Amino acid sequence: MKTVIHNGTVLHIRDEGPRDGAPVLFANSLGTDLRVWDAVLPLLPDGLRLIRYDKRGHGLSDAPPAPYAMDDLIADAAAVLDALQVTKAVVVGLSIGGMIAQGLAHARPDLVRGIVLMDTAARIGPAQMWQDRIKAVQEHGIAPLADGVMARWFAPAFHRDNAAELALWRNMLCRTTRDGYAGCCAAIAGADLTDTTRALDLPAIAMAGSEDGATPPELVRATASLLGAQFHLIDGAGHLPCVESPARVADLITAFLKETA
Repeated sequence: MKTVIHNGTVLHIRDEGPRDGAPVLFANSLGTDLRVWDAVLPLLPDGLRLIRYDKRGHGLSDAPPAPYAMDDLIADAAAVLDALQVTKAVVVGLSIGGMIAQGLAHARPDLVRGIVLMDTAARIGPAQMWQDRIKAVQEHGIAPLADGVMARWFAPAFHRDNAAELALWRNMLCRTTRDGYAGCCAAIAGADLTDTTRALDLPAIAMAGSEDGATPPELVRATASLLGAQFHLIDGAGHLPCVESPARVADLITAFLKETA
């Protein structure tokens, strides 16, 4: 296993593919780890350098005490690329990972040549909603929230046809640390990237599942409009199209990589 240490926080990473391949960094969503991309990566073109990491509080990475700020998460992502001596990566971000992608492109334009925003926005939900969720998690843990989260993550057809796999995703969510989950909720609550995202000048696309109950398509489309980016609707998918529709997601990423090569 590979790690990067940033300000005392150990981050678990995977760095696959040729060292001289075009670099693509993947940033995962709240309550998931780097395995959320497993179904997409084998469908991408050969020769890419595919970099994934568990953001703080998730997967095998350290979980510092909550709360976190979005700047902390952006700095972690920058530290991963700096440690690997990677610049000009395409950054693919899902949900909070998409917020990290937007923030990284603003803070460290030397590291980012394009962004793929998936089921995300420049601002996600009112701050009070996140504060309420933080309080619930700190007092009762994540498990009582899990069924509601699964309803937002996956479309009804996935619930009907993939009960065993659904249980694994639920387990992943519930095994996220309280500090990690609450800390990232705090980062989302405190982040409004509207102005900095509007000011970005780089290639970008956005996509969203048609059944997403966490970041509805119209919210993602609005963020795409800030960037002048193409928006793609993925029919029949929820908040994690990379799980439900990996071939469609891989096709969109591949086309974007070819356009920006």
